[in-house]
Amino acid sequence: MVATLGGAVIAISGTVLADRLRTRQETDRGLDARRREVYTDFISAAGTAHTQLRRLAQTGDADTGAEEASRAALVEAGLYQVRERLYIDASPEVAGAGQRMFERLRALRRAVAGGAVESSAAFHDAYHPYIEAVWAYRVVVRAELEGQALSPAVFGWAAWDGRERCPRCRGELPAAG
Repeated sequence: MVATLGGAVIAISGTVLADRLRTRQETDRGLDARRREVYTDFISAAGTAHTQLRRLAQTGDADTGAEEASRAALVEAGLYQVRERLYIDASPEVAGAGQRMFERLRALRRAVAGGAVESSAAFHDAYHPYIEAVWAYRVVVRAELEGQALSPAVFGWAAWDGRERCPRCRGELPAAG
C-alpha cells in the first residue's frame, strides 16, 4: 500500500512537473515571438519616420510647417505606439537601446523642424548619431535573439555612424548652412 501510494505521488509529481515545463516553454516561445515582432516593428516604424524626416529636410523650410510635419512623421509612422509595446515586451538591454535610438530620432526631428536641410551641419550633427543608435539597437537585438555579434567590419566599415560613407562628411558635397 505504501509502495503504491509512493508510486502514485511520484507519477503525479512527474506529470505536474512535465506540464509546468511544457507551459513554461510555450510561454517563453510566445515571448520570443512577441519580442521578435515588436523589435522589428519598432525599427520599421523608426525607419518610416526617418524617411519622412529626410524628405522634409530636402526642402528645409521651417516657415512652411516643418514643426508640425516633423511631429506628424513620428506619429504617422506609429512610432509612439510601438515604443510602448517595446517597453512592455523588450528585455532591459533592448528597451534601453530602443530609447536611445528614439531620442536620437527626436533630435533629428528637432533639427528638421528648425529648417535644417540634408546638406547642413545641423542635419548631420543629428543624423549621424541617429544612424549610430540604429545600428547599436540592431546589435543588441541580434545578440539577444540570435546570440551572434555584429560589427561594422562585417560590412567593410570602420564605424556605425555612417560618416565614412557620407559624401558631405567626406568633403564630396559642398556644405550648406
